[in-house]
Amino acid sequence: MSLSHKHQCREIITKAICGKGRKFSTVTHTVTPPNGPTSILGAWIINHQYEAVSAGDGIEVIGTYDINIWYSYDQNSQTDVAKETVSYVELVPLSYLDSKHRASTVEVSAEATQEPSCVEAAVSAGGGSVIIRVEREFAVELIAETKVCVKVCTEGCGDYEDKDYDFNSTDGDYDDLDPDLLDDEL
Repeated sequence: MSLSHKHQCREIITKAICGKGRKFSTVTHTVTPPNGPTSILGAWIINHQYEAVSAGDGIEVIGTYDINIWYSYDQNSQTDVAKETVSYVELVPLSYLDSKHRASTVEVSAEATQEPSCVEAAVSAGGGSVIIRVEREFAVELIAETKVCVKVCTEGCGDYEDKDYDFNSTDGDYDDLDPDLLDDEL
């Protein structure tokens, strides 16, 4: 029996991760509170929502979040919280893409590996607004149907009689070990 009759290959269509990407970014936002800020007492990001859509050779993450800035004004005699909703579109390129996937079956997903967070907030040079620096990171996946090739054994899976396995080796590899160096505790 020739090898071609004993072993065959078959193509299987399966759903698999056909593309991956990751992107870290730092963005700057300017928020203008109703009162001219004197100093920043705190800044944070809340209500982050996003979705992923396929976009050519990448995946776009489209989302929004709210920026809240606690600030003082009127020579630090009063405080207030300024709120602003920010919309963004982040294109995450795919560092890996299986070109043989079926485009009509594409599904995309995104995960915020680092939720948007304020890393710096400062009163602008003119004093009328606040400059916020935000860091965020996304990991994305493109899932689609693709073909994989598998080897098929026509004789069944138990066709190992022609294989010679020796699990009781007595070739003396362990004769030179010093038993005093072995750790008795596991």
